[in-house]
Formats: sequence, C-alpha cells, structure tokens
Amino acid sequence: ACVLRISPAMVAFWAAVGAVAGSVGAVVAAPMVLAGFGFTTAGIAAGSAAAGMMSSAAAATGGVAAGSSVAVLQSVGAVGALAGSQTAAVGMAGGIVGGLTGAAAGSLASQDRGTGNEAFLKPRP
Repeated sequence: ACVLRISPAMVAFWAAVGAVAGSVGAVVAAPMVLAGFGFTTAGIAAGSAAAGMMSSAAAATGGVAAGSSVAVLQSVGAVGALAGSQTAAVGMAGGIVGGLTGAAAGSLASQDRGTGNEAFLKPRP
C-alpha cells in the first residue's frame, strides 16, 4: 500500500485561514442571522421564530426574564450588533469551527496522492 503523507505546514496554514475567516464571518453574520429569525431592530417580528420563542418563554414563566436567551437575542437584534463579550464569544465559536474546517481541508489538500504508478511500488513494512 502507498504511504499517505500529509504536510503539517499546509494543515496549519489552512487551519489559521479557517479560524480567521470563521471568526470574522460569525461576528459579521450573527446580527443578520438573528434578524432572519425575527430579532429585528424594530423588535420581535410577528409570526417569526423569535415570536414563538418569546411566546413559549412567556407561557412557561409568566414573562420574559431579564438575561434569558430571548432577552439577550432581542437586545442584540435591537442594536443590530454584538456587544463586546458577545462579539468575543461568537468570534471564538466561529474561529473554532473555521479552524477545524480549515485543518480538515488543508489535510485533504496536502495529501500526496502519488504519481499514478502506485501499483508498481512495493509496500512499506
């Protein structure tokens, strides 16, 4: 069998690229994604997923508690941007996902697939 060689430098490079892209992409996309779910600058959109979450929270506890997920998401949606700690958390999560994805892509891209003459090569012990 042919020995598969992977370049650690290529994996590290693509992991770094993925981490940066994931961090920036997550921070930029978060307010737009929240608006898509109904957490808008004008408030919670009627008939949206956000309205369903608010309704469920209100039915369960008699109201939407300060600091709850609905309240935090609405505050981000109302401002249209993430606050400092929220930016850090979303950026970190995006960076982790992006870095892992980049490392996997770099691993696949750097594989030495040989010359096509592998049938004539002797297997290594």
